[in-house]
Amino acid sequence: MTALTVENLAKTFPLKKPLFGPAPPGVRAVRPMSFAVETGETLGVVGESGCGKSTLARMLVGLLEPSEGAIQIEGKALDNADPAEFGKLIQYVFQDPISSLNPRKTIRQIIEAPLKRLYNMPKSEREARISEIFASVNLREEFLERYPHEFSGGQAQRIGIARALAASPRIVILDEPVSALDVSVQAQVLNLLADLKAQFGLTYLFITHDLAVVEAVSDRIIVLYFGSVVEIGKAENIFATPRHPYTKLLADSAPVVGRPLSAPEQKGSELPDPLNPPPGCAFAGRCPRATDLCRAKVPALKQMGEDQLAACHHPIEG
Repeated sequence: MTALTVENLAKTFPLKKPLFGPAPPGVRAVRPMSFAVETGETLGVVGESGCGKSTLARMLVGLLEPSEGAIQIEGKALDNADPAEFGKLIQYVFQDPISSLNPRKTIRQIIEAPLKRLYNMPKSEREARISEIFASVNLREEFLERYPHEFSGGQAQRIGIARALAASPRIVILDEPVSALDVSVQAQVLNLLADLKAQFGLTYLFITHDLAVVEAVSDRIIVLYFGSVVEIGKAENIFATPRHPYTKLLADSAPVVGRPLSAPEQKGSELPDPLNPPPGCAFAGRCPRATDLCRAKVPALKQMGEDQLAACHHPIEG
């Protein structure tokens, strides 16, 4: 069964209209993209800062309204007219665990909020549910009367995960869930997420810039560049045999223990200007394989082998 379907989803942020003259066209943070996530799957989303990862995540949970396109969760269209109904289906775990928790409320009040607002759950049932959730994320119940500033980053992220689980969602959007944590704590949180996925039958959308993490936890991976999907494939293949030059650039740029750092081949290092996007392929200005065709025509996603798609006029041969 398909848990999440995205069809031609895009987001353009309007710019302030000048006193004289026409309004500027706006900034296209996410260009039209389509993909599906199967029930029980972990779909990784990677790309450089500014590629549209977090904007995509916020649209999927209803925090941002798409400029165009459609989102379906288990076959139902996302409708902001009744956000509570979709709050029961999809939840969000934020990148910064401390700042995502209300500093004026105790942990109990934070975890209780979705139980009250989404389910109108009575107090006795709320207490039982909170105990169950806290046990599942390996936290002691005595923490419930404390405030967010009293916890380490790893503990705060477990609390953020517990808050998301309180709504009993089918899908969890994980937006850089371990990037703010120490390496040793990252492993603990990733193992916890794997256990919770199996325990509650969850579907994950895992957004990160850490290639090692996303390859380890994902079933499939989407690579974003300048708001567009440039490659989709199985996690075990997409960095081992990249078809898009940008995916290869990411793989070659990732630090590896025991390997000296070296700059991979590219023409430049800057993203295109979002206020003045180039025609054709957005990566052409950095791509060593670019031709006049790349600079004139936007490439479409095409099948590259059995389980890989790439948007490139001159893909790397497998």
